[in-house]
Amino acid sequence: MTKARVLIAEELSPATVEALGPDFEIVHCDGANRAELLSAISDVEALLVRSATLVDAEALSAAKKLKVVARAGVGLDNVDVKAATLAGVMVVNAPTSNIVSAAELAVGLLLASARNIAPANAALHKGEWKRSKYTGVEVADKVVGVVGLGRIGVLVAQRLSAFGVRLIAYDPYVQPARAAQLGVRMVTLDELLAESDFITVHLPKTPETIGLIGEAELHKTKPTVHIVNAARGGIVDETALYQAIVDGRVAGAGIDVYSVEPCTDSPLFSLESVVATPHLGASTDEAQEKAGISVARSVRLALAGELVPDAVNVQGGNMHEDIKPLIPLAEKLGAIACALSESAIVRVAVEVRGAVVEHDVRVLELSATKGVFQNLVHDPVSFVNAPVLAEQRGVDISLTTDMLSEDHKNLLTVAITQTDGVTVCVSGTVAGARHQAKVVELNGFDIDVPMSSHMVFFRYHDRPGVVGQVGNLLGNAQINIAGMQVSRDNDGHALMVLIVDSPLAHELIDQITDDIGAHTGKAVAL
Repeated sequence: MTKARVLIAEELSPATVEALGPDFEIVHCDGANRAELLSAISDVEALLVRSATLVDAEALSAAKKLKVVARAGVGLDNVDVKAATLAGVMVVNAPTSNIVSAAELAVGLLLASARNIAPANAALHKGEWKRSKYTGVEVADKVVGVVGLGRIGVLVAQRLSAFGVRLIAYDPYVQPARAAQLGVRMVTLDELLAESDFITVHLPKTPETIGLIGEAELHKTKPTVHIVNAARGGIVDETALYQAIVDGRVAGAGIDVYSVEPCTDSPLFSLESVVATPHLGASTDEAQEKAGISVARSVRLALAGELVPDAVNVQGGNMHEDIKPLIPLAEKLGAIACALSESAIVRVAVEVRGAVVEHDVRVLELSATKGVFQNLVHDPVSFVNAPVLAEQRGVDISLTTDMLSEDHKNLLTVAITQTDGVTVCVSGTVAGARHQAKVVELNGFDIDVPMSSHMVFFRYHDRPGVVGQVGNLLGNAQINIAGMQVSRDNDGHALMVLIVDSPLAHELIDQITDDIGAHTGKAVAL
């Protein structure tokens, strides 16, 4: 069996290859060398990078077999996520791999700025003993303003609390009650600028956060304030910060990130009161190992066709353990509903009932959508591009939930509405310790049939002898029946569901449909 090829385009932790395991053929290239990258990427299914490899539309176009791009780190500035999504390529990163390292560096920059550690060190290296010149300030009893109380901001706040500081924070997405549990008082940005003795920034780089702390904001701070940015370059305006320090409106700064990187020439570097590092937030052995192991695991999941928790372009929500068995069920229900449809689709409605709706079940909507489209288009359908395919074709996708499920612990329903107004509705559940997937209802017919690779559905007027006819026709065609169930409604219609060991030719389906006078006959391969 041919192994999937995985391209590692930059130097990663040895633990990365170990975590990938023996199931893949590992190849290497210099991702910063454009020609080498475009040549190497042509026949690989996964690409692992750090920050030096540009994965843009050109690279994605050259990668004919690519299924997943994995960034061994947090930022994705070098990956065109939109282009990857349109190409059906999953993009994953390691969002928690460097949070401890980044938080520790921010604290280190804050202390270094407060105590003039960098210029004092440089002076002593030059043989100069200048104790009085580099007198600093204590952190204890000062007000520290945390801009962005996400995962890294929380870690910084927790660590600084040990120094006996008063913590305030600005983050419009954090509830005051949650902040209070951390000993943090939420304030507006203007209040934070005015009150803080130290300001540390921990926000993602977005159109809204670029220049968040600029010239106007730096006129609102105490002249004794120290500002730390170990998040993303450009959130603190570097030119405005330089001028504020020169003018005496800011006492000092600790900077690890820059609006343009690599950065080796900045006015900030000329100021003794600025301690600067070359984007070292994730540069620890531990962070690199965590990142490599994390993305390696994600690559394994992606190439196995499974959902990946750290995929940034798959809007499936977090997967609780109770949801995981329902993911393949939703996909199969979508495939069955689509196969039984006879005209173009305008709407896919996914309904989830039962205790599982206590959790985020958006992934089930996504999985059902993937199942619907996998037999409608020639191109591969993934969890990434399924919503894109629906949008391009004008198909409306919806999800509803209900705690009440009378007959099953959890019940999934996929209803497809066609252009002629006809709806095909299929329901299913999972049962037992092995999570056996079953179809339990189809267009109002109650059934209880295990999912199988080859299923056949006939709808006909109920009359004696049909089961025997079907059995004889399949026997003559050397098709073995593994299971059969017939359900009837009150109007004299019947639904026959067959599980067979091998696929049925279209000609055989048509023959059976004609011989038993069926309204419809459909084979479904799962």
